[in-house]
Amino acid sequence: MKQTAKILLVDDEPGMLRYIRTLLEVDDYKVETATTGEEALQKVDKGLQPDLVLLDVLMPGIDGLQTLEQLRQKQPGLKVVMLSCVADTRKVVQAMKLGAQDYLTKPFQKAELDSVIDLSLGQGKQVSGEVEELADDVFFIAASPAMKKIRSQAALVANVDIPVLLLGESGTGKEVLARLIHKLSPRAHRTFLKVNCAAVPGELLESELFGYEPGAFTGATHAKPGKFELCNKGTILLDEIGEMPPLLQAKLLHVLQDQQFSRLGSRSVIKVDVRILAATNINIPEALATKRLREDLYYRLNAFTLSLPPLRDRKEEIPILLKHSMTRMAERYARPPLPLSPNLLQACQNHSWPGNLRELNNFLKRYLILGDENLAVTELLPRNDGTAGSAGDSASQRTDPGGLKSLARSAKDEAEAQAITKALEQTNWNRKQAAAILQISYKALLYKIRQYGIAEAKGHHKLSAGA
Repeated sequence: MKQTAKILLVDDEPGMLRYIRTLLEVDDYKVETATTGEEALQKVDKGLQPDLVLLDVLMPGIDGLQTLEQLRQKQPGLKVVMLSCVADTRKVVQAMKLGAQDYLTKPFQKAELDSVIDLSLGQGKQVSGEVEELADDVFFIAASPAMKKIRSQAALVANVDIPVLLLGESGTGKEVLARLIHKLSPRAHRTFLKVNCAAVPGELLESELFGYEPGAFTGATHAKPGKFELCNKGTILLDEIGEMPPLLQAKLLHVLQDQQFSRLGSRSVIKVDVRILAATNINIPEALATKRLREDLYYRLNAFTLSLPPLRDRKEEIPILLKHSMTRMAERYARPPLPLSPNLLQACQNHSWPGNLRELNNFLKRYLILGDENLAVTELLPRNDGTAGSAGDSASQRTDPGGLKSLARSAKDEAEAQAITKALEQTNWNRKQAAAILQISYKALLYKIRQYGIAEAKGHHKLSAGA
């Protein structure tokens, strides 16, 4: 309960100490005070176990950062909010790396203090595990301790204009986290752009990022601004940064250092103010050793790192993800949402989700289209080799001595055939409508109908090609 929380307030300025203490006692917090870091450490040594510490950064003797480090050593789970008269980026980053929950710049209003305390003590809406909407079909969920910690760190780093490196397996939600940082930052009302460095060929990526002048290369008939110009004053996410060619990494390093660059084919310098976030799932030490990733660029991007855990390590969020995504997906495809039975939810909880959020969304999409709960559960059942099954797998298929590629292909074909048949039945065998439901071209649907023999097997139906 908020009223019984114990707060240790540490500040060497008597006037500030009295002011903050008064603000806290108005809300019935139990307040202990200390005027030095040494005194705060002594109180903890004597048995004080505060729910939260408000700690000034600049103090004589042991300063706030040293006190923070020692407090966290004595009580690793202790929640600490740093207080400072100056928003020193270097000290903010250092405090975050030492485990600070938040950072508050003096002077502040009571509402600001209340918000920081509520979030730090887990009483704020943003850390309650509720869905946090960021954009159309983009939402952030923090139900597990690991994701609550990341949410808190994202809120803190959002207000410090430094590069952030986002790490994690493919599909863990690095772009969602980048959007969250942008939304919580002072740049929230400006542009957010994502560039997938792996999706654009190296020779085109430079012009994509920095733009070009007429005649810069064959086909360049007019000037074109790059993503950095379009994103001025905003935030840019460089996804799959490890796939960027080394020569281009050098140019990016220059932008990070000087906030300026030249378009291809131009000698004019363009100055920009862009917050850079970078994401990757590569093995960083290996990439540095093989020169795939420039060491100087890495250390520039690595002002602060957030590592997203895989979905298998935050299973508390699976039911929330399923329910919210089902509602959104059903709206998008104009279908009634399907029930998520205890049996299906348990199968999802037991699955390891090697493809993380991307795999979960694809699974849910198949379930929504097919509408077959038994097939969905079967898809998640482990095979004899310990891997998950595929939609349409049967017991006989799982014991088939044939190769794994043959098994996977057979399961995929059967799942596709069932999805196509289901869509055709729902549209009274109208192939154009079925193609729209399945999100494939009309020609692709005709090919697959012939491939799987669906037209012949269902010959007693009259197939319609009309809209």
